[in-house]
Amino acid sequence: MEIRLQLPRVLLMGLRRSGKTSIQKVVFHKMAPNETIFLESTTKMGVERVHSFIQFSIADFPGQIEFTDPSTFDLEAIFGEGAADVTSASGAIIFVIDAQDDYYDALQRLYVTIATAHRYNPNLYYEVFIHKVDGLNDETKIETQRDIHQRVTDELLDLDLLEKIQLSFYLTSIYDHSIYEAFSKVVQKLIPQLPTLENLLNTLCSSSNIEKAFLFDSFTKIYLATDSSPVDVQSYELCSDMIDVMMDLENIYNQPLVTSGTASSPTANGTATASPLVPASASASDRKQGSMIRLSTGIVLSLVQMDKLSLVCLLRAENYEGKAGLLDFNFDKFREAIWGVFSLERAGPPPPAAGSAASAGAIAPAPPGGL
Repeated sequence: MEIRLQLPRVLLMGLRRSGKTSIQKVVFHKMAPNETIFLESTTKMGVERVHSFIQFSIADFPGQIEFTDPSTFDLEAIFGEGAADVTSASGAIIFVIDAQDDYYDALQRLYVTIATAHRYNPNLYYEVFIHKVDGLNDETKIETQRDIHQRVTDELLDLDLLEKIQLSFYLTSIYDHSIYEAFSKVVQKLIPQLPTLENLLNTLCSSSNIEKAFLFDSFTKIYLATDSSPVDVQSYELCSDMIDVMMDLENIYNQPLVTSGTASSPTANGTATASPLVPASASASDRKQGSMIRLSTGIVLSLVQMDKLSLVCLLRAENYEGKAGLLDFNFDKFREAIWGVFSLERAGPPPPAAGSAASAGAIAPAPPGGL
C-alpha cells in the first residue's frame, strides 16, 4: 500500500486577471511561465486534485463572481470544516493580489472574504500572495508589501478579527522560485506531522554534519519540511533546481520495471542472453535512487529519492569525503522514520539499501572531526 499525505482543500481566490490560474498551471502542471499569457480568464469555479505524495484539491474561484453571498451560494460547503473526510474540508484560503495593478478593489474583496469565511470556519489559514512582483524593483516590492500589510491590519483591527485569524503575506512571481516557496509555507501549515518532520531533519543534520536539508514533494517541488536553521533563498533555489535535474535524468535513463520472469538482452553478435530482473517483491519506490553534485564553492548537494519524496541536503565537501557510507546509512534510517511518521502500511518494511546494515538502529553520529 502506497503512502500519501491527505490534506484539506485549498481555496484560490482574488480578482480576475490577478494570476490565480497561472499559479496553478505553473506549480502543478509544469507549464512554462511565458506560456501563461495565453490562458483565458476563468469563468467558472474549477476544482483540481493534486495527486502526488501530498494529495489535496485546489478550488479556483473566478474573480468576477462574488462567492460570499449566502443567498446564492452554500457558504458552509465552500468554507466549512465539518466535512466527512479531510480532503473535503477547507484548510486555507490563498488570496492573490496583482501588485502591478491598483489593489484597492482587491483589498475590499479580501476583507469581505475573511469576514465571511471566519464565520463558517474559524480555523482557516489566510495566505495573501502579493503577485507579479517580477516587474517591480526591490524598493517598490517592500513598499507595496508594507502598504498592503498595513491596510489589511488596520481593517481587520476595526472588524475585531486581527487577533482571531492566522494571516500571512508573501511576495510571489511565477518567473522565479518565490511561488514554490510561498506554496510550501502554505502546505506546511496543513501538515499535522510538521514538528516531527522538523525534528527528524534536525537529528539528521546534526548527526551527519549537514548544513541544510529539505524534504520535497518531488513532482510539485513543494518542500514539506526543513531543519530549524534559517532558510537561505539561494540554498533553496539550488535544492529545487537539483530536483529538476534529477527528474530530467530519470526520464531519460529510467527503464521500465519488470516484476517477474527473465529478460533477454542482446549481445554484440545479436544473440540474446538471460539477465536478472528486479524481484517481484521490490517496487520502484524501494530501489535506492539518488545523486550528488559537487559545486565549485566547496558545497556538495546530495539528493535521495524516497518514493515520491526527495531529500535534498547541502554539506561541505570535507564532511562528505570518506563518509558516503555513513550518509547512506543515515539516509536509510531517515527514510524508515518517514514511513513510520506517516503510518505506512505495507507488506513489510522498506528493504535496506545495498551496503547498509540490515539491523540498523538510530541515526549514526558523525565521527569526530566534523563541524
